[in-house]
Amino acid sequence: MSAPEAQQRKPLSFSTIFFYAGPAVPISAMGLPLVVHLPPFYAGPMGLGLSLVGAIFMLARFWDVFTDPVIGILSDKFETRWGRRRHWIVASVPLMMLSVVMVFMPNAASVTGGYLMFWMFFLFIGWTLLTISHLSWGAELTPDYHERTRVQSAREVMLILGMVFVLLLPAIIENINPVDGEAAGVASMGWFVLILLPITVGLAVWRVPEHKTPRPKHVPFKQAVAVLAASSPLRRVLIADLALGVSGGTVASLFLFVTRDALMLGKFANLGLLVYFIAGVVFVPVVMWVSRRVGKHKAAALSSMFNTVTIPIILFIPAHDVVFAGVVMVLLGLNMAASPFLFRSIMADVADHDAVETGQQRTGLFFAMLTMTNKFGAALAIGFTYLMLDLIGYVPGGENTQAALDGLRMVYVTPTFLVGFLVLFCVWNFPIDEVKQKANRDILEGRQRTSTLDIAAGALETRTMQPSDPQSSGDGTSTGRAAD
Repeated sequence: MSAPEAQQRKPLSFSTIFFYAGPAVPISAMGLPLVVHLPPFYAGPMGLGLSLVGAIFMLARFWDVFTDPVIGILSDKFETRWGRRRHWIVASVPLMMLSVVMVFMPNAASVTGGYLMFWMFFLFIGWTLLTISHLSWGAELTPDYHERTRVQSAREVMLILGMVFVLLLPAIIENINPVDGEAAGVASMGWFVLILLPITVGLAVWRVPEHKTPRPKHVPFKQAVAVLAASSPLRRVLIADLALGVSGGTVASLFLFVTRDALMLGKFANLGLLVYFIAGVVFVPVVMWVSRRVGKHKAAALSSMFNTVTIPIILFIPAHDVVFAGVVMVLLGLNMAASPFLFRSIMADVADHDAVETGQQRTGLFFAMLTMTNKFGAALAIGFTYLMLDLIGYVPGGENTQAALDGLRMVYVTPTFLVGFLVLFCVWNFPIDEVKQKANRDILEGRQRTSTLDIAAGALETRTMQPSDPQSSGDGTSTGRAAD
């Protein structure tokens, strides 16, 4: 094994993984309000209504269907002296900071449907640029099957910690200022992102290197699409992730409605979400242990089925029962982090498999498709569920019939209950396990060694063909002696 290979196989240090994962804190601090707090905020206090807000957030997510693949391809193709990923992450920061100011701190008098749609579209461009580049960078930090799970689990822990921190802000502010608490709470989330985003991105870019990866060769569009469409592992991951996007989008967008109106937890509603995420952090090491025992794909399938079994308990929680609701939130939260980091780790293996078959390293494109399907599922969720709530007569924070509140619980539970079976079908017998992934890495590293040797041999041949002395002839005799 060559020195570069030995260095590549050396386990990543804690500090490297920590600084890499750091930007996940502001990413989640912005992402959580986008699905949990901002839709109710714009539908209620900002006065846009459920149907309009649901449609705008759905269209904003659909916008990512076009931007995600473009940004993924750009991330793969254009390199600078910083590498392939880090300059895109830096470029996303000003876009996101401007958008956060306009979306999280709006002037109520100027808020219209057009205002919200414009700034949501602009915000998602910056967010997509950041998340795809960050995920692709993490996938390329290590070639090891299990260490990829370690990297993505660290990122997931940072994501959850960001959610925990940002949830504490509105809970504190609503107790201090109950009159204008919701608007002030949303603004505080925006300030959290504005402060932490440049700091964490700066540290990550400064402290974490990029590993050299082959630049993808040009492939005609039709041929590239055909290769992607023919990839069974890719199809399975994307279908499962689309379904998980529907499930996660439903849970996130309706959580506050369910806890505040159906369960009537009052000021404990945000606390319930906090408990949910803390339980997720605690359970990450257990998920990693299961993944090492049975493989990433089976761990992901078991995780989804666990959600299917536990989510119906929501239907049986009595109103005002804070203790029972808290226990259920812990139970549901134990598993909430599993699917995201497992599927990102699996997608890194799928990108390697594609590189073996096509000769291209298209990590950015593959993670663009992964985020795209998840966002698409979340868009379907928020558009469909908000429409359903309108149809059953549910009024956020208003007077509701028992039938409307029961309907709210059913809309919350049903997608997650069904998704578990689809994910189980897609990934239980997934073709890329640890053995297959290691075989793929051996092939890729063998190609890299061959390419390096070919380049070295070519350089040596060029040097030997050049005369060593300006006065020497091609056959090694001096021109002076030849003249003699």
